[in-house]
Amino acid sequence: MALEEQCSAPPQWRSISLTHVEFPKGDLPGQVLAYISLLPIAVLVGFVTLIVFKRELHTISFFGGLILNEGVNWLLKHIVKEPRPCAGAHTTLNADYGMPSSHSQLIWFFVVYFFLFLYLRMHQTNNARCVDLLWRHILSIVLLGVALSVSYSRVYLLYHTWSQVFYGGVAGSAIGIVWFFFTQEVLTPIFPKIAAWPISEYFLVRDTSLIPNILWFEYTVTRSEARNRQRKLGTKLQ
Repeated sequence: MALEEQCSAPPQWRSISLTHVEFPKGDLPGQVLAYISLLPIAVLVGFVTLIVFKRELHTISFFGGLILNEGVNWLLKHIVKEPRPCAGAHTTLNADYGMPSSHSQLIWFFVVYFFLFLYLRMHQTNNARCVDLLWRHILSIVLLGVALSVSYSRVYLLYHTWSQVFYGGVAGSAIGIVWFFFTQEVLTPIFPKIAAWPISEYFLVRDTSLIPNILWFEYTVTRSEARNRQRKLGTKLQ
């Protein structure tokens, strides 16, 4: 359906509670895409949760890149000042400008950074190389599908044009690449010093940059500690 036809006969819109993301009334695909378009918010919430519970410097840096990406998006929107499609179609928009799409820019920043993290930052730690590479490829495909779905949802729901979504993706990808290598080459070497600061020690902020596979490390350490405590408990009971 052409954009002009969609604008000339606007549907009745319903919004998802709290988020106010609107979708055409009675349009099931539109409702699904409305929920998909909320994934960037889920990414931000997930990062805040990880930072609170993990307090790891690389995660904090990743989140800092997301915030920087959002700041660049706000700046670009107010420089270009390109309006959204179908002006007035939605009544719950926070901004009138649509170039570039903030949802597209954020999700592509996240996905591109995560691609680089998976293939350049994480290293093989055991002999199951084929299995290890397989899950990385599967995860990459899933993330790519998520990014494409979020981008498409913004066009389908008439929040953005294809060009706004495209340039949002380009901007997010470029910032993701730059921020990843900035983190790797500039920030990572000074993470040990930052972790040794008194305030970092007070808030239990840690640096795991030298640990190739943090999931495997935490698993083995936790398992070993649990066995030791179980052994001590068994000795006391005897």
